[in-house]
Formats: sequence, C-alpha cells, structure tokens
Amino acid sequence: MKQIHKTIKSFLEKYDLNKSDLVYLVAFSGGFDSMCLLHALKKSCKNKIVAIHLNHKWRGEESDLEEQNCKDFCEDLKVEFYSENLSKDIAKTETAAREARYKFFERCAKKFGSKIIFTAHNKNDNTETLIYRICTGTGIAGLQGITKQRDIYYRPLLEITREEIESYCKENSLNPNNDSSNADTKYKRNYIRAEVIPTLEKVNQTISDSINSLSEIAREETEIIEEYLKILTDKITESGKIKTKKFLKLSDNVQKRLIYNLFIQNNLDYDRKKILNIFEFISENSNSKSGKTCSLTDNLWIFVSEENIEIITGEKFLTPYFHITKEGKYENNGYIFEIEKFEKEVRKFPKDSDCLAYVNLKNLPLDFEVRTRQDGDIIQPFGLNGTQKLKKYLNEKKIPNHEKDNLLFMTQFNEVFWAIGLGISDKIKVNSRPTHRLAFYKKGQA
Repeated sequence: MKQIHKTIKSFLEKYDLNKSDLVYLVAFSGGFDSMCLLHALKKSCKNKIVAIHLNHKWRGEESDLEEQNCKDFCEDLKVEFYSENLSKDIAKTETAAREARYKFFERCAKKFGSKIIFTAHNKNDNTETLIYRICTGTGIAGLQGITKQRDIYYRPLLEITREEIESYCKENSLNPNNDSSNADTKYKRNYIRAEVIPTLEKVNQTISDSINSLSEIAREETEIIEEYLKILTDKITESGKIKTKKFLKLSDNVQKRLIYNLFIQNNLDYDRKKILNIFEFISENSNSKSGKTCSLTDNLWIFVSEENIEIITGEKFLTPYFHITKEGKYENNGYIFEIEKFEKEVRKFPKDSDCLAYVNLKNLPLDFEVRTRQDGDIIQPFGLNGTQKLKKYLNEKKIPNHEKDNLLFMTQFNEVFWAIGLGISDKIKVNSRPTHRLAFYKKGQA
C-alpha cells in the first residue's frame, strides 16, 4: 500500500532520520506488524537495516520455526538478521518479557552502534494500551498511550491500523508468523483485543478512533503540565537527586505526579497503586538519616532519606585498593592515588568534598592502606579531641547506606586518617606547612 510507504517517509523526515549514514534497527518478531514495517522500511530507504529478533523459547519448536522464518525473510529481503535466545531464568510473565526485550534492544543498539530502533506498534496497539491503562488505573499522562518517539525508540506505524497492515502483507505476498499465544485470552492484552474492544464497538463503532483522539488530547495537556513540572523539578533537584524537604513542601498531587515521572523516566510499568505505595514510602521514611530503599525491579530501587530521594541501581562500584609505602602514583581498577611531598605554605585548603587533601604525616610511618570500610574502624574527626567509630562519623555526615560500602579510606590498621571526599583526621591536620599532598581520582580525569 502506497499509504504505508508515504507514512514511513514522512516519519523519517519529521524526526530527521533520512540521513543515509544512519543504521536502523528493527524489532522483528516476524508477525504481521513487524514484517510489514521491515518490508516497507527497506523499500523506502537505502540505509543499513538490521532486524533484531529475541526468541523467547516459550513455545518450543514453534518459537524456533518462527525465528527461522524471520531469518529466511531477511535473507530474501537482503537485510541483516541478528537474534538471541531469552534466558531461561526470566519469569514467563508479560512484564518480565517486556523488560527482557528492551534490555535486548539496548544491547543491540550498542553492538551495532545505532541510536535508532524501530518498533511496529500500530493504531490498534495504542487503543489496547489505553484501555489496559484505564482498567489498571492511570492519569492524564497515562492516557497519552504509546508515543511516536521516546529516547532511541521510534514507531512509524502508530497511525496505521492493523487492518491496513494485514492488507499490506497480503498485497506483497508476505508470510508473517502467526503466534499461537496471541489467541490465548489469559494474557490481558489478548483479552482486551478479543473481548473488550468488540463489546465497546457495540456502543461506538469507531471506538478506536475515539480512544486515539483521547490520546492526542491527553498528549497536548501533558505537554503543558510537563513544562510547569520541568521548572519545578529544577528547583527541588541538586546533582540529580531530589531534595526531600523541598519535595515534601509540594502538594500531595504534585508529589504523586513527580513519582509518576520517575517511573516513566526509568521505563517502569506503573499503575495507581504503585504510585501511591511509593508516595507513602517517601512520607514514612523522609526523616531517616541513613535512608531506606524500596524495590522497583530486580535491579532498581528508590532511595529515601531526610536529605535526598533518588533511583539507585544494583550495579557495584569496582573498588580499588592501594598499599602505600612511599611517595608516588598508584593505580588500581581504573583509579589513581597520589601521595607526594609538599612543604609549601598553604593559605587556602580544598573543600571537604574534594578528593584532594594537604596533610601533615610527620609523626606517622609511611605505611597506609586505601580501602573500603571494615568493622572496628575509628577516626578522630577534624577539630575533635577523641576518636569515634567510623559508623557514627558516616551517619553524622548523613551518608546514605547504599553509598557507604563504596567509600574509600586511607588507614593504618583500624584507624582512618582520610575519609576520601569527606574529611581528614585531626591527627594529620596542617597548622601552617603540610608534609604531603594526597589526591584520588579516576584515570584520565586528573
């Protein structure tokens, strides 16, 4: 159909994607929608196209036959084909499968050096998504439905109906996969497609057009709201973290909307219940000094303390270790620690937050470890006479629990002399002339 080719060409122009050196990735299941998209895209441009296919392996031989059909189709179309199998450890749920697919897409984007992934969502998909969100609970922003572009994802068929797509496949003698699970109404979206929409059509035969019109109105309203929220967010955020006290001064409804934005920004499924749960979690833990976390996914948490609100991941910081026995430069795990003689008078000292320190090591042997914290560690904070447990020191500095294990300390046995980025021990303070300059930084960032 000429209409689909025209739609795709207009889409490429609108989003400035019609440059010949761009690499296109197409999420390719081999079904009617993605086969139509891949075929029409190939006929509409001369760019390199890679069809990326994730075999869920949930339907055994049928899944493998579908992958082979995808591969054969790409070979005939002269399009590169790349596939992976879904891990057996992934739960057999719609949500888990969706998360796994998008992680696969992101791996492919890195592998092929592309920032353009086309998905074949169509007008009917948008209708089903809106009905699903209405059923599970959503606000005006959720009524926007599927967007034409988000981050690296582009959806050129969003204004094309499923009927038009099926006609295109028939006219071009395409042989799409017919996923048997699409008929299984135990899956919510399949039930909406097979049962709910036909029932709604008895009330309004053009229900799909009406719902998509609602989506456009919601998108316009949301743009107005987002313009206001952007100004508001800038005022309550510092270094990428929401300041808890400023957040709590906002009205409950604005707080909930900002929580919704956190879900959207991190590509998380949401409903009214989830948003209210996080809203209550923030309220209940907003006075916590060291902070509390609440799981959002297997590898993502929201952290709340009296200071900050932020989304944290389970990624581990590869902590370096140094054994310092003489002046010089030490390197480990991509980080540099420097210790050098420095006997000039220093009038202006660096801030405590800097990973730089001027110290007096005259009364200490040059034999230090730079490591993470250990049980029993103590420190004599700058300006105090006695020592205290490092745990208490970190709590007084209001260091979140999830950050404590990534901090580094210059120590002798169990005594800390420099808490890097936080402060030095009173025992190595400088009165007029330091003996040494200490520095810690990531390699290449000196």
